[in-house]
Parts: sequence; C-alpha cells; structure tokens
Amino acid sequence: MVKVACLQLAPRASFKEAEEEIEVHFQSAVDQGAEFIFLPEYCGGLTSRNGLLSPPVAREENHPVLHQLQAKAKNDNVWVLCGSIAIEGTNEFFRNRSFVINNHGEIVARYDKIHLFDIKLSETLEYRESAVVEPGGQAVIAQTCIGALGLSVCYDLRFPKLYRDLAQNGASILTVPAAFIKTTGQAHWHVLNRARAIENGAFVVSPCAVGDIPGGGASYGHSLIIDPWGQVLADGGDSPGVIVAEIDIDKAREMRQKIPSLSHDREYEIS
Repeated sequence: MVKVACLQLAPRASFKEAEEEIEVHFQSAVDQGAEFIFLPEYCGGLTSRNGLLSPPVAREENHPVLHQLQAKAKNDNVWVLCGSIAIEGTNEFFRNRSFVINNHGEIVARYDKIHLFDIKLSETLEYRESAVVEPGGQAVIAQTCIGALGLSVCYDLRFPKLYRDLAQNGASILTVPAAFIKTTGQAHWHVLNRARAIENGAFVVSPCAVGDIPGGGASYGHSLIIDPWGQVLADGGDSPGVIVAEIDIDKAREMRQKIPSLSHDREYEIS
C-alpha cells in the first residue's frame, strides 16, 4: 500500500503566488504521510484574457515552480507529479507540460498536453487553448515508486483511446491533472474520471484546481482518487486543500484478471 495525495490549489496569477500556495498544501500532504504528491494543471500560475489562457511562462531550466517542486521532492523524500506548467515553446506559443519528479528531485518523465481545449459553450463562454499552446504528440508512461503512470492533462480526459493505449502498454495508474472549468465539471468530471478507471482497470488520480481564475472563468475542484472498480476513494470538494488515499497496485492487476477487457479489443468495419 502506498499513500498518495492530491493538492487542490486555487489558480494564481504569478509564480510567487503559486509558490506560496504550493508551500502550504505540500507540507500538509507530507505531514499526512504521502509518498507521492500530485498537483493540478497550471500549478505554476494561471490567468485568462478574452477566452485565451495566459499563465506565467518560463524556460524549463529557469522555471521557479519546477525548481521549487524538485527541491521539495528531494528534501521531503517524496515523488511529485507537477500537473503542468507553462514552458516556452516556439514563436509566441508555449507548451502545457507535465513533469514526474522522483524523490531525489530528478525529472524522470515529461508530457506535453496532446488535446487542446477549444470549445464554445455559448456566445460569451469560449476557450481557445490552441491559440497559445503548442500541442504535444507523444503519449508517455513513467515508471515510478507506485507503478507505471500513464500521463495526461485535463481535456485529454475526453479522448478514451489515449487511456486505452496507455493501459494496454502497462500503465496501471492514469493521471489527469486539470483546471477543469466549473461549467462542464459539474456535468462531466466525475463520470469521465470513473469511466477511465473502470474501462481500463486502473487507478485514476486527478488533482484539479479550484476557484476563480484571475481574468475570468472558474475551475471545478473535486480532485479525485479512484480505484479500478470505479470507486471514489477521495474527493476534494470545492475548496483548496489536500486529499489522501492509499493505493494497492495489486488491485489493478486483480481487476484486469477478473475483467480482462484490455485484451478483448477486436477489429471491425463501419458500414
């Protein structure tokens, strides 16, 4: 059994504010005995402007929040998923990048968000992530102290084939760090996360930001830790804080033996 924690953080406008928010909740997770700590999407800061995401951006080697998390992982002897931060890309674009950091403070995996959040829910509610973010093109599985992690970020959650591919290639824990918007979160967040767990016989760990986004919009919260049967082990509710649960990786193996659907895919044609 391994104890994992999700930090449910409020979106902050600057690196400094993001670091301060992390500091408080990270220590709480350590004090509760977490061995692996998961942070949400844009944990390094997030604002919006006219439907465009506008987080503080830095080069990877100079990113203060990434350096903070590496130092804390080493000092507290814990593994960390930096859900995502904005990393300089090409031209005016940036990368929405997730990092897995081991308990020595070393980066062992990187993942750039593949599916970008371009939606129009009404005449006044529209998001165009592709206008500022350079998409990734590589699915990533990270080998960690709690097993093989299949990495994803937020809007990826709506594309089940990604998680199927990750699970069929050995991932027994699927991670979905997010800043899921409140409007769609209320309708879809729980059911989509539980579906990814059930259909893949995997644990799902989904740290989500919570509260108003500076500049407009709001994140849903309700960070989740879900077992392979689809049972919610912990739910972060609608306030900043920490959730903790114990994961027994053998349960994923047992579930896949009982319901071996990952090996039952068949080719078919559509007429």
